Amino acid sequence: MIEWLFPNLRLAQFWTATLDTLYMTAVSGAATFVLGLVLGTALFLTSPGQLLANRPVYGALSLLTNIFRSIPFIILIVLLIPFTRFVVGRMLGVNAALPALIIGAAPFYARLVEIGFREVAKGVIEATRAMGGGIGTIIFKVLIPEAGPALASGLTVTLISLVGYTAMAGVIGAGGLGHLAYLEGFQRNNGDVTLAATGMVLVIVFAIQFAGDLVTRILDKR
Repeated sequence: MIEWLFPNLRLAQFWTATLDTLYMTAVSGAATFVLGLVLGTALFLTSPGQLLANRPVYGALSLLTNIFRSIPFIILIVLLIPFTRFVVGRMLGVNAALPALIIGAAPFYARLVEIGFREVAKGVIEATRAMGGGIGTIIFKVLIPEAGPALASGLTVTLISLVGYTAMAGVIGAGGLGHLAYLEGFQRNNGDVTLAATGMVLVIVFAIQFAGDLVTRILDKR
């Protein structure tokens, strides 16, 4: 059936490309979650009116976040080639795509984290402080649990964006479904290969959205 629908598709190559896309999304997604959570927390705490309010620090963090969040991903990959070579040792392959994926997505998720924390009622934070809770207690016992649904929803959006980023990275040699669709599909005029790769990207996106919605509903206490 598959051979009939996609006569030019080599299944071994297709599954390898799928695993490469899943690998890049999972690794960069995990790193983005950690870095974005740290940066988003710093943005929130140092913003005006918050516990560690500091305008210069907040301004600097906000500026850096906006810069890296605004650079088109395909340009960011090119700009980071020297850094990627230094860290990974090469500029081609799935691991070479990770620095750009993480640096491109972490600032985006950090903003979503900051927005999620701003939705937490100030009264809850103040009550925790009144009971002697420190910064760590407020972060791990109040902010993260209370903003859990927003954090999960934001991570879902970020992961879906990362799938699209991996496709763009694949065009310049990172591997994955984007590489397969461009090299084996577009350049060799095999429309069925491009269609198969696109279909698998959609399956991955729908799966992420379903899982993200499920986790968000579980964390939502309302």
